Amino acid sequence: MAITAGMVKELREMTGAGMMDCKKALNETNGNMDEAIEFLRKNGQAKADKKAGRIAAEGIVKAIVKDDKVAAIVEVNSETDFVAKNADFQSYVEEVANQALNTNATDMEAFFEEAWVADNSKTVKEVLTEKISVIGENLNIRRFEKVETEGCVVSYIHGGGRIGVLIEADTDVINDEIKGCLRNVAMQVAAMSPKYVSRDEVSADYLEHEKEILLAQAKTENPEKPDNIIEKMIIGRLNKELKEICLLDQVYVQDSDYTVSKYVEKVAKENGANVTVKKFVRFETGEGLEKKNEDFAAEVAAQING
Repeated sequence: MAITAGMVKELREMTGAGMMDCKKALNETNGNMDEAIEFLRKNGQAKADKKAGRIAAEGIVKAIVKDDKVAAIVEVNSETDFVAKNADFQSYVEEVANQALNTNATDMEAFFEEAWVADNSKTVKEVLTEKISVIGENLNIRRFEKVETEGCVVSYIHGGGRIGVLIEADTDVINDEIKGCLRNVAMQVAAMSPKYVSRDEVSADYLEHEKEILLAQAKTENPEKPDNIIEKMIIGRLNKELKEICLLDQVYVQDSDYTVSKYVEKVAKENGANVTVKKFVRFETGEGLEKKNEDFAAEVAAQING
């Protein structure tokens, strides 16, 4: 397969590796992008955990919470940032979020076929088509998620709708302090983009895969070291990685004396509560698509720390 300059550029943006390293990786993997990323990681040339999916489409994320028990989050895309900031578009996205709050659908196909809550004579898809005609730009309801709980659910929206987060927690006390704590955890998720709530969610397959990557890296970097030392290095590196990708193990960005887990425990104790973070949902506008390159997670982290 012919390796183009565009493919090399794309791989470089996804991994942060050098141009020649990217070209070599693509040649070695016959142009397979996923395998090329693996090749670079194994050789220690890819920057750790740099996202392959870049920010792409315009639009906004919107979340609605009802009675601390039910919440919905949606991403609706537009072609331009100009439309994303348009009051008519934003009002429509709020209606879509309200639709998601009341939906029984479990996938986008069923969601589009549902009757529109504000006008049961039309489907969600038909209203979307009408809105496209009115706004004069292609729009898309990309995704939604609904959360229902016996505990408490809170939301956080950053950057005018660039990032949206829902946090679900089991708690026997619901007051402003507990909800404020959970909102701070939602801000953490927005800023640090964890993959899991806790280590309990990390699959054995994922751990074995990462060990394989780390083993290849360690041997490349330290060819003279014996296997027992390499094994200790791998364990240390894997633990460090888990602290970065598991929410409760992350350093709490608003007070580095705490992990997120310890921060939640502190607030719970102060309020005589038992609080367990169960789930998070994080939507980032255009995530995984192709247009933009801004790193909004870094922006959120900078703002929180600042």
